[in-house]
Amino acid sequence: MDILCLDLEGVLVPEVWQAVANETQIPELLKTTRDIPNYDDLMNYRLGIIDQHDITLSQIQAEIAKLAPLPGAADFLRWARQHFQVAIISDTFYEFAAPLMAQLDEPFLLCHKLEISNDRITGYRLRQADPKRCSVKAFKSLELNIIAAGDSFNDVSMLEEADAGIFFQAPDNVREQFPQYPLANNYGELQSLILAAQARF
Repeated sequence: MDILCLDLEGVLVPEVWQAVANETQIPELLKTTRDIPNYDDLMNYRLGIIDQHDITLSQIQAEIAKLAPLPGAADFLRWARQHFQVAIISDTFYEFAAPLMAQLDEPFLLCHKLEISNDRITGYRLRQADPKRCSVKAFKSLELNIIAAGDSFNDVSMLEEADAGIFFQAPDNVREQFPQYPLANNYGELQSLILAAQARF
């Protein structure tokens, strides 16, 4: 059996924090792991910004509810689920992802949880340290072949640990640091690279 591990934001759905940044007109929230590769540093930065601007969880959830999957993502995911067991492995939070998961027919999702008090995000709980790598390791311990696809620095550990790793629409600064991974510029190319990787198992 083969498992396809996919990042969520930037691969299947828009970057959630960028959507919130655009709606709230707070440009500091535009930063992602493409800009601040260390996830703890990035999240602490974000929590500081939303506290400074008095933004509630409900406000953020309302903006996320307006989002739709990236064009072509739903069709790609339907194809993927017909050919693989699919796991979405993301650094988002269940409290953010729910409306987007509903639009994608509720795929299996591994991500993190927020700490909330009186509609304020007070912190977050990571599922585990280095969760993307650990998820792939766990699947491999079950004697499964793993193909992984992501778009940013925080996906590299997942790609490294997988039997085959693929970048999807990764920016130049990410690709230049990790040229060993093939690049898909669209979902058609991603399908082809996935099938080519599977054929090598």
